[in-house]
Amino acid sequence: MKLERSDRGPLMAFLLPAIIMMVIFFVIPVIYVVVVSFLKWNGISAPIVRGFRNYLLLYKDKSFARSVINNVIWALVAGFIQVPLAMVMAIILSRKPRGWKFFRTVYFFPQVISGIALATLWRAIYSADTGLLNGLLRAVGLGHVARDWLGTIETAFPSVLIYWVFYIGYYMVIMMADITTIDTSYYEAAVIDGATDFQQAIYITIPLIKNTSLLTCITLASVMGLRQFEQVYMLTNGGPANTTSTIVLYMYKKMQDSNYGLASASAVILIIVGVIFIVCIRKLFEGRGEKAQQRKALRMARRALK
Repeated sequence: MKLERSDRGPLMAFLLPAIIMMVIFFVIPVIYVVVVSFLKWNGISAPIVRGFRNYLLLYKDKSFARSVINNVIWALVAGFIQVPLAMVMAIILSRKPRGWKFFRTVYFFPQVISGIALATLWRAIYSADTGLLNGLLRAVGLGHVARDWLGTIETAFPSVLIYWVFYIGYYMVIMMADITTIDTSYYEAAVIDGATDFQQAIYITIPLIKNTSLLTCITLASVMGLRQFEQVYMLTNGGPANTTSTIVLYMYKKMQDSNYGLASASAVILIIVGVIFIVCIRKLFEGRGEKAQQRKALRMARRALK
């Protein structure tokens, strides 16, 4: 729809505050970080221009490479394991089985707890001597499996990653809200045709939320995975041997060392990786309009029943 010339003034007046805030709190800081990434600067003395040397140092730094790999793994797991788990629970609870309000509250409850508090709790659970996990293993006769989960190279990163994956309440609530907007006539038609609950979920619910809440949740989860810091910092501080390090933790340590040029260069890499992820996710979910998606979903449901 083409805007009338008389409407452009009020529209720009409404947009101007948001644009100003965007420029002040995002565009200018990003430009500043990019500029500092080409400098050698400790925050006190005069900065020295280094060109691309900071990026070359990052390329040669094995701990930074490990951090990038960990972040990519984290983002992939968040987007394609955590979100699908949330989607399954959203589909189940949206059908309002007995006790669905209780389970919705239980799954969402961890979202209101500080990430630092959760990390502290799980550090106690993973403790080698007094941890709940090792205690349970010994109680069921699997004491030989017990170990220092956060202090062993083979188990540290999976241990940090796995507990976080099951906190699905945030994404579950978003998808539940979207599912409630689906026209019930689609489900009624499917029931008349003899579709099971599983077929309705596969051929109606998922296609209709694919380009809305599902896309949003995968994007949010992947971005959250790319900027992980507090869990890793509290549980392992990047150890053992940097096997659990992330880009933000690496950047934090470089800032502690007053190496702001290298920290800014790592921040730029994080921005680039994030943009690549978002673009790839958008390409993956590119599709036709909502009405076309609805017609396609109904056709697929009827075809599955033939």
